[in-house]
Amino acid sequence: MKAWVSERYGGPEVMQLRDVPKPVPGPGAVLVKMVAASANAADWHVLRATPAFSRLTLGLFRPKNTIIGGDVAGTIEALGPGVTGYAVGDAVFGNTLDHNFGCYAEYVVVPVSVLARKPASVSFDDAAALPMAGVTALEGFRHHGPVRPGSRVLVNGASGGVGHFAVQLAKAFGAHVTGVTSTRNLDFVRALGADAVIDYTRTDFTKAGPFDRILDAVGNRSVRELRRALAPGGACAVTGFSSMGKLIGVGLRGGKAIRQINAKSTAANLAEIGALAEAGKLRPAIERRYGFGEVPEAIRALETTRVRGKLVIDCPTTGLRSASSRRPGEPARLDAK
Repeated sequence: MKAWVSERYGGPEVMQLRDVPKPVPGPGAVLVKMVAASANAADWHVLRATPAFSRLTLGLFRPKNTIIGGDVAGTIEALGPGVTGYAVGDAVFGNTLDHNFGCYAEYVVVPVSVLARKPASVSFDDAAALPMAGVTALEGFRHHGPVRPGSRVLVNGASGGVGHFAVQLAKAFGAHVTGVTSTRNLDFVRALGADAVIDYTRTDFTKAGPFDRILDAVGNRSVRELRRALAPGGACAVTGFSSMGKLIGVGLRGGKAIRQINAKSTAANLAEIGALAEAGKLRPAIERRYGFGEVPEAIRALETTRVRGKLVIDCPTTGLRSASSRRPGEPARLDAK
């Protein structure tokens, strides 16, 4: 099969398209024929092994897993020993971030514990966009307990992969939602359903509010600043990578809880976001689609630009399409209402 292989750490330039053996599913896993994947910020962090301590799990001097990519949408090609409830040909989606990655390939082995059936009304592209970002938004809110109807929720980074799902989820929970984004994305975030928007180039959201819940998908503010924006008894979940050094001393103080969240995909939470997508309450905004031959370009775009919504990769390798299906400057597709 064809796969994008990276045998050393570095930028997208270290990735090489190669012929590699097709994997074989072990107990409790299935072999999925890829139809679509999506790019995530985690991809370039894994590719470069940043932050540095991640090498303790990724591989000290070179990658243990040479094929990256976490989000999968496709059809089951083969069942591993002991797998029940699935059949060859079933359409599925899931996330392999904690299970050796491998999605930038024609085939990938996926444990059924991180897999769910793709709803018939949800396209493979949309299903591929959901797992990592959608689950992170869902679990980010759930970490501090349910979001109550009528509560005031703020999403920092509301136009990004995690953030644009968080806005929709908070609305589905019945909250009053404020989205923080840049000037060019204000209308985009309003279209997602946000009740109010804050242009971070003009207004400091930590001096607004107070808010009952904050989901910070950027991670660029200090604990003190986040606490300032919370109402008494409020809570904040931070999902952004860059906040690691800013979250020393997090916890409950002054009745305000702040936590760094690292969400884990499970069959249950994947099925839940799939059901929300099927009901029209969670709709991916796909800014651009890439061909399988453009995987490094997709990762480079995430690392160097501010992506609106999600980037999706069409995985069938016939012809190794190199021309993007969306021209630079063309608006993102926004299905959310």
